[in-house]
This record gives sequence, C-alpha cells and structure tokens, in this order.
Amino acid sequence: MRKTRLAAAVAVAFPFAFLAHAQDTAAPVKDLGMVTITGGQPTSLPTQIPTTTEGITGAQVEQSVNATDSEDALKYFPSLLVRKRYVGDYNHAILSSRASGTGNSARSAVYADGILLSNFLGNGVGGLSFPPRWGMVTPEEIDRVDVMYGPFSAAYPGNSVGAVVDYVTRMPTQLEGHAKVGYVLQPFDLYGSDETLRTWQASASLGSKAGDWSWWFNVNRTDSESQPLTFPTRVVSATAATPGVPVTGAVPARNPASVPIYYLGAATRYHSVQDHAKIKLAYELTPTVRAAYTFGAWQNTATNRPESYLRNAAGAPVTSGPIAINGANYAALTGADLPLTDERLTHFMHGLSVKSRTRGTWDWELAASHYDYARDDKRQNAVSNTLPAAASGGAGTLADGSGTGWTTLAARGTWRPQGERGAHVVDFGAQQESYVLAYRTSTIAGNYLNDAAGPLASDVGGRTRLQSLWAQDAWRFAQSWKAVLGGRAEYWQAYSGFTRIPGAAPAVNTDWPERSESHFSPKAAVSWQWRPDTVLKASVGRAVRFPTVGELYGASSTANAQFINDPNLRPERSWTGELSAERDLGHGLLRLTLFGERTRDALYTQTVFDSVANRNVSRVQNVGRIVTSGLELAYNGNDVFMRGLDLSGSVTLADSGIRENAGFVSVPGDTIGKRQPNIPRLRAALLASYRWTPQWSTSAGARYSGQQFRTLDNSDVNGNTYMGVSRFFVVDLRARWQVNETVAAAFGIDNVNNDRYWNFHPYPQRSYVAELKADF
Repeated sequence: MRKTRLAAAVAVAFPFAFLAHAQDTAAPVKDLGMVTITGGQPTSLPTQIPTTTEGITGAQVEQSVNATDSEDALKYFPSLLVRKRYVGDYNHAILSSRASGTGNSARSAVYADGILLSNFLGNGVGGLSFPPRWGMVTPEEIDRVDVMYGPFSAAYPGNSVGAVVDYVTRMPTQLEGHAKVGYVLQPFDLYGSDETLRTWQASASLGSKAGDWSWWFNVNRTDSESQPLTFPTRVVSATAATPGVPVTGAVPARNPASVPIYYLGAATRYHSVQDHAKIKLAYELTPTVRAAYTFGAWQNTATNRPESYLRNAAGAPVTSGPIAINGANYAALTGADLPLTDERLTHFMHGLSVKSRTRGTWDWELAASHYDYARDDKRQNAVSNTLPAAASGGAGTLADGSGTGWTTLAARGTWRPQGERGAHVVDFGAQQESYVLAYRTSTIAGNYLNDAAGPLASDVGGRTRLQSLWAQDAWRFAQSWKAVLGGRAEYWQAYSGFTRIPGAAPAVNTDWPERSESHFSPKAAVSWQWRPDTVLKASVGRAVRFPTVGELYGASSTANAQFINDPNLRPERSWTGELSAERDLGHGLLRLTLFGERTRDALYTQTVFDSVANRNVSRVQNVGRIVTSGLELAYNGNDVFMRGLDLSGSVTLADSGIRENAGFVSVPGDTIGKRQPNIPRLRAALLASYRWTPQWSTSAGARYSGQQFRTLDNSDVNGNTYMGVSRFFVVDLRARWQVNETVAAAFGIDNVNNDRYWNFHPYPQRSYVAELKADF
C-alpha cells in the first residue's frame, strides 16, 4: 500500500523494495530525486547518489527474468546491454551503456558487496579478454542490483563514465537453505551448422545468523555448450595459384564490407564446465560496527573443437591443405582456420571490510579486496598443426596468465554535522587500485595438449597503480532543493612494463619507462522538487579513464589473433552531463533524461581481419574527440492499470560521432564524422510481469537495438554476418509456479521469435529455459 507519493516513488524506482526478505539490506531511499544508501551490508555505493539510478531486486529477477548468469539481471535496464553470447560466457560478456559500446569494458564499473568485479587489466576483447568477472556472483545470490549512470559521484574512478553496477548478495538473518537446477536447450542453425546445444546448471546455498555471527555459503556448477562463434573464410576473388582439392560445402555469403566470401567451417565451439564457490562471514563487533569477509573461487575448464563444412569427392571432411571451390583455387587450410583450444582457469577473490552504521555524526569504513589469477592456461595448436592430427596432440603453444590480478584498498567516512536529516552529509575517502599483468606464451614441439611449456615465444607484463582522494557534500540548501558537490584527485602510475619476443625479427627485449600523471575531476548535481509529484535534476562530472596495463604492455600473438599494444597511450578525458525530470504518476515513476558526453583521446581497440596473415589483428589507439548526445525515456511501475501488473520500459535515442581523429583506418580523415562504434541511434526495452495468483506469474520482455557499426570508419555496412553488428528485436517469455511453500518451477523462452543477430559473433537463437528450485 502506498502511504505517500514519496513512498510510491521509492517503490517504483527500486521494484519490490518493500517485498525484500528480512535481512540487513535496507532498500535505497529517494529524497528530492537523489538516493540515500542506508544498509549495513558492504557496498561500493556512497551514502548519497547524485544522479540517475535504476534498480531491481532478486525477487523481481526470479519472477520475471530468465536469469542463467548474474549479468542477466541487467537485461531490461535502460540503455544497458551485456554482450553475452551463451550461458556462462566468461571472456566476451562486456557491458555497454549510453555512450560506451561493447568494445569498451573499461568504461563501466561492476561491484559485488563492495568488491571490484570489473577487469580493468585491459579494455574489450582484443588479444586477451577483459569482461567483468560475472561468474563470481550467481543469480540465486542476488538480493539487489543498483545501477548509477554516469561519472557524477566522486567516490568512483573515471571508469565509471558509463555506469556503475552494484550487486548486493544475500546475508540471512536466520537459518535458510536453497537448491536449484536448470536446463537450457538451444537449437542452432546457421551457415553449415545445424545442432542442438545444451546447458545444465545446479546450485545450492546455506546460511544463517547466530548471535553476532552470520554466514552464507553458495556453490554452483554450469556445464554449457556454445553455438559456433567464429567462422573461417576465403574471399571469393582472392584465388591462389596452387591447385587445391576440389571441395563442396562452402557457404557463399558476404562479409561486413559486403565483399563476397565463402564460409569454410565453424570454429570456437566451446564446451565449458564452470564451478563457483563462495563463503561470506560477518561479525558484529559492536551494535554499530560490522566486520565482513568474502572468499570466492571460480574455475573453468573450457574446450573448443571446430568443424569443417568442406567435403572431398569421397565425402570425407577436408581440414588442411589447398582447396578448390567451384573450380577456383584458394589458400590452404591451416591451424589458424580451425584452431583447437583447451583452457584451465582458477581464480580466487577475497574481500574484507569493517563498517560502522551509527547514522549519527560519524560513520566510517575500511575495505580491501584482491582478485588472483591463480591459474590461467590456454593451450592451442600451431598454424602448421591441423586436424585431424591436432585433435590428439602435435605442435602448439601454452599461454600462461598466472600471477595476473588486482588489489584494492579503500578508507571512507561520512560526516553528518547536523545529524542524518541535517543540511549537510559529507562523504570522503582515499583509495588505491593496483593492477598486475603477467602473460607468458611458450611453444610446445611435442604434444600441446599435455606437455610442459617449451621455448619462450613471448613474455609481456607490467603494473599500474591509481591513488585517489575524494569528497562530496550532499547539501539541502532549501526545503525543495538539494545539491551534491564533489571532487576527485587522482595520481596514476604505469611501471615495470616489459615486452620480450625472442623469435621476432629483430628480437624484442624492451623495458618500458615509468609514467605518471595527476588529474582532478570535479562533480556537481542539483535537484529541485518543482511540484509535489515532479523532481527536476541536473548533473555534470569530469572523468579521466587511464590506460590499462593491458593496453600499454599486453602484446600477444596466437595462430589466429594478434594484439598490438601502445605504451604511449594518453588517458581519455570526458565531461558528461544530464538533465532529468521525474514524475510520480501514482502507479509508477516516469523519467525523461537528456544526456551528453564529450570525450577527448578516447581509448579504442579495433579488430580487423588480415587476409594475408589469415588472422584477426587488434590495435589500440587514441581517438581525438567523440561527442555524444541523447534522450532517455524510462518508466517503472507496480500494479499498473490493474492489481498484479508490473511494467518497466525504456527508449533511448543517441547521436554519437567522431569529431576529431589524427588516426585513420585506410586513409587520413576516414573516421571524421562517422558514428562511434557499437552505439545504436535507437534502443528500447520492455518488461511486463503479471501475478495471476499468489502462486502463478508470467512475464514477457522485449529488447530492440537499431543499426550500429563496429569499425571506426563505419565501413562494415553489412551487419548480418560474422564480424558484423546487426540491429535486433528479441522477445522473451517466462512463467513461474510456486508449487508450495518450498518448491517453485519456472519455464521460459529467450528469443522466442528466433531473431538471428550479431555482435561480431552470433548471439543465441531461440532458447528454452527450465528451472526447479527449493527453499528451506
């Protein structure tokens, strides 16, 4: 029941906030359009959030979203997209936002219980891959997810320029247990591939509170099969002189530049088995001071086994050597066309915090976290080692990323000189983030599947460190007015960078010089309660996104991919602003936001296919100036038109273009005036959920994205193909039945209309999802 218009606004801004189970995770409170965080749980959020926020609870996710991974909770948020290609996607599921595309993972920040999950060792997926570590949170753990748009809080580094995502996971107040199993079935039909892919999931959790102690333990296993993600090609006109074996099965198509090509097979077909375990402990040192520790472990065993579409006259698969298609000869198939990979990854996460919650004059928090690549191995066949022999061994490489990771330290305080409802609430703090990259690739002459590392092929690494001081004052200077004024001072260092490539001509053995820079980023926001049901807000902030250690030093090369680093990259500098109007309609909250961003020296990694080398080549660079402006309309309501009907939806219009750039793709000036990659002009989302009875609920969701480009010169005019980026319209369905107090079942269909859409790789086709859950 709504008691006041303010209470209604809070309820719809954070759906199901008043349905949360009994535990110490107080829902955010909205006042004069700004959000106050009051819970005692660890979180990355400051006490005062000065800008646009959206939120969802675990209860709503469970009711209305087919969530197989934690990032699925964001599926219908305004202006957000996670490039998730399959269940358990561990190396490409990058978050994009209003003015940051799916190639810019370092322009958004993801946290869980105050622990950094975003992988700021690099940006995007060129060479190595740097998506957030979504696997450290399972959907069953989620208590609440909040998203803050833009770099308007001084509490965050410049990586927050796109968005900040903050997960709060469960911490029970009494004994409780949960178990869940899930199954996903995806029939997939594309080019010469026609197969049915399956995923199994199982999870269990147990937690309780006894006296001053509370604890939570969660385990999860995901056994998933991905659709084919990459496809070897030959350009129809690129014939060869060497006679080839006549083959059938090549699939004629056009590449992103609309050049005629043949698809020869399906590669990067993952079978991934992932295990997750987490334990959380909390102890009440005093009635107002809590200590919390989190340990997370994630391991992944992933194999990739490609297949050839080509058949010889006898009907046998052709996987090597020169080929002839329709009477024309083409370059030989190699291990770069049909690569085999075996990956073994074991990562650990630690988080420790001590936090007071007096809500009096002073509160404080100390926090530390560490993310460790304890094991990170990737074995791959050599170019000369082709199928079928490569399936059982032969020459290859071993890439070892162990020793890579990051550590964060933070101290922050809150000062309320006139009490919790006084005119001023001051947040302030000091932070340090340290990143280490260590990536060594060795050749193996015997059996790449099992043998130890052989002679060094390349060894790259380095370190970066960011030290920051920040403060912001939430100032209610009149009854209907509130402002948040703040600033962030940052000192950045890059050091101990090195590149060793003994087999290059000439050999490379370079120690890069140390670098450092200092920057200050001011922030400001103001809100006005214009009418009893309408709030107007304005926010502006500067953000500095420093080059990552991977962009500076992370050169890498495999049989089918190469990344070219640049140790002299400049930091990107952005000014971002927004104007918002929020109106309480009684049954929901309607928001209209005008946003804009001006970025200089934008850091971009572009991947192009080198047909001569027969591999993807990625290069990082600064882009002179990118300008983005747009409009976002969002609505969120409960019991809309009738009791039990909840609606949320959004439409975003964006115009994002390159205004200055000394660099180019083919000829000087070919990027000027072009659209920023991976930012569509129009995107929209809608989610409707209806509670038919206390036991039955159904939901329908829809997602749309307009045309976009992947390249800086917008030469990829054909988005409906491998390496293209297409428009899409996807409809999802879900039904949930609470069988009894203990057991619930759900069935859903994602992409029910079976749209075939692309973001470099193909997205999943129609997928069927089934779940069975027990709560004790």
